[in-house]
Amino acid sequence: MAKKGKRYQDAIKLLDKASYEPAEAVSAVKKTATAKFDETVELHVRLGVDSRHADQQVRGTVVLPHGTGKSVRILVFAQGQQADQAKAAGADFVGAAELADKIQSQNWFDFDVVVATPDMMGVVGRLGRVLGPKGLMPNPKAGTVTMNVTQAIEDLKAGKVEYRLDKSNIIHCPIGKASFGEEQLLENYQALMEAIVRAKPAAAKGQYVRSATLTSTMGPAVRLATVK
Repeated sequence: MAKKGKRYQDAIKLLDKASYEPAEAVSAVKKTATAKFDETVELHVRLGVDSRHADQQVRGTVVLPHGTGKSVRILVFAQGQQADQAKAAGADFVGAAELADKIQSQNWFDFDVVVATPDMMGVVGRLGRVLGPKGLMPNPKAGTVTMNVTQAIEDLKAGKVEYRLDKSNIIHCPIGKASFGEEQLLENYQALMEAIVRAKPAAAKGQYVRSATLTSTMGPAVRLATVK
């Protein structure tokens, strides 16, 4: 395992507790985010579920009150009236089969989110092998397969994020930037955590939230006191 740099070692020394209450954790993450760029702050939540079982999946979306601090490039697969609406709503790229061809033939990925109308899923479906591993495949549960492309685009630009379990039963999700005020980060954290708690599957047994940490891109993990 590679040795961590001096900046990281110095940041670790700023953490004087084993675990922190949310407001304290936000403060600690901001204090340890010392890189020369505006680091992303992420929440990592380990859940007491088994993602291998369909009835224990945890996935959903939430609009963070203060957004993520990142401008989102949106690609919309639509035609006709929906395509016109997508352009009017501020989508960065709008098209149909020609965009699918561009992704396949040119390995083009100058976008962060993909939205599609249901009638375009035949075209988008053939991109599953390339979009899926990158987490870019449109999904009705995430609100990215919809006829209301205007609403989808507005939500995404307002700070809508998707949270989902990985294979280790952990959710990783951004809650903002290190430059955000502590109150902004705390409110974003609370919105995301409340959404995760509300999404608890009926099949989940025992302690649902096992552990949670906040980290910045280059900083150490700050463990949160047990979240019920």
